[in-house]
Amino acid sequence: MKILMRFSKAGLVAVLASLFWLIPGCQSTPETPDPKPNVLLISIDDLNNWIEPLGGHPQAKTPNLQRFADASLNFTNAYCASPSCNPSRTALMTGKHPYVTGLYRNPQIWRHVLPDEITLPEYFKQAGYWTGGAGKIYHNNMPDPRSWDDYYPSKIKHMPDHYLPDIDSTSGKKYFRMMDNEIREDDPKGITFNMPVFERMYVAFDFEPLPFETEQTGDYGSVNWVSEQLNKKHDKPFFLACGIYRPHLPWYVPQEFFDQFPLDEIQLPELYPDDLADLPEMGKNTASRGRYHQHVLEAGLWKKAVQGYLAAIYYADHLVGQLLKALEESEYAENTIVVIFSDHGWQLGEKDHWRKFALWENVINTVLMMKVPPGVAGASDIKNGNAVHRNVSLVDIFPTLTELCGLPSKEGITGRSLLPLLRNPEEEWDYPVITSLKENYYSVIQDQWHYINYNDEGEELYDLDKDPNEWQNIAADPSFQEIKDHLKALIPKERHEYVKTAPIRWEDVLSGKIKF
Repeated sequence: MKILMRFSKAGLVAVLASLFWLIPGCQSTPETPDPKPNVLLISIDDLNNWIEPLGGHPQAKTPNLQRFADASLNFTNAYCASPSCNPSRTALMTGKHPYVTGLYRNPQIWRHVLPDEITLPEYFKQAGYWTGGAGKIYHNNMPDPRSWDDYYPSKIKHMPDHYLPDIDSTSGKKYFRMMDNEIREDDPKGITFNMPVFERMYVAFDFEPLPFETEQTGDYGSVNWVSEQLNKKHDKPFFLACGIYRPHLPWYVPQEFFDQFPLDEIQLPELYPDDLADLPEMGKNTASRGRYHQHVLEAGLWKKAVQGYLAAIYYADHLVGQLLKALEESEYAENTIVVIFSDHGWQLGEKDHWRKFALWENVINTVLMMKVPPGVAGASDIKNGNAVHRNVSLVDIFPTLTELCGLPSKEGITGRSLLPLLRNPEEEWDYPVITSLKENYYSVIQDQWHYINYNDEGEELYDLDKDPNEWQNIAADPSFQEIKDHLKALIPKERHEYVKTAPIRWEDVLSGKIKF
């Protein structure tokens, strides 16, 4: 008692408190919530399955994408929501298919169709993330300033300057036209254009080495800006997006990338004789659109075109490597989810067809890889380093990222989280993948079956296990009627009508006439 009397009241409280903490179960330390993971989204425009991780072309050189695939989840059967840039990217960035939004075609101004829609970066911004981006994330001259805290080159101009071919209608002189419409004279180093052959087709359908260094190209500017953001100190979690424009046409990349593919060694896509014979008329019309293949053959430029596409892929892979290196050397490497995707595939003569705008496998099959590092909370059971062969859609990216980052799911989306497949690549997954071309042409992929319907004016059916090149249309075979009926029934019956918008011109954006 005498000993206790020597303590002050404050001291007695301290002693009792210390004894209290020794009693099991009475400790109550406040828990620090795990920090939100960062996100790095990398888009590669018009990239098909020719890359090494997908094995689509034996001569493709993509060492950086291969390294990333080896350390991530590589979705080998990922598909776009539409085989054209604007509807595909809008679907990914909203989490909603075109048949839900009414955004079906490239010329539609997507933000005028969807003025109140919350996009993927905007959703993260509202959740407290800092959002920044560069290059082509939304379609061409259709930026979305409200999605971003910062953007390169600017919030109203997301495409950095890059060279486009053109011909002066009066003099016939060839020159480079920049994205900002500034005209640059033809370089004196002797660049030649294929343009006269293709004037009837598409002004940018061209492929030549550029007499410039990689550091002088527009895509390098985008990658460099995003790399700089990775080197900065951020007081918030960040959502960064980098849009690499190549291998979108024209295939103008520095000479060093062309040098890797000698013209006399180029392997052309494997074709099937009379491949169009069993297609419905609408399929044949799709294949012959613009008569690209005929013009390419007449000009003797098929190998040169394939060379240009392979060179553009290699260039894009080089820039992806620089971006991933910047992340690896930053302080954010262990807490940043990385997603690499392409908006759709591309054809270079298969089925006598060029470009996108078709529903065949190598047009709608896309690149999709995700890496969730161990430093991300709850990622200990994610199986990085595996290929996932289940059929998935790019619209699944939105719900996957929100779930990984602990954000509530956005209402009304048509995608589904891929987290079960990240944890178990062999998970049962028989969901159909829906892809639309314009308003009324639809593709349905489920299991190994691929069904195409041209507004009930023609059908195609392929068994991708037995016929991965889609050379045998078995839609007319009565033994597959039940399968065909099942897949056709999966096409959405209630579809949003096409929403017409005013045509967009870049000068109207810069002048403020068209606002986003």
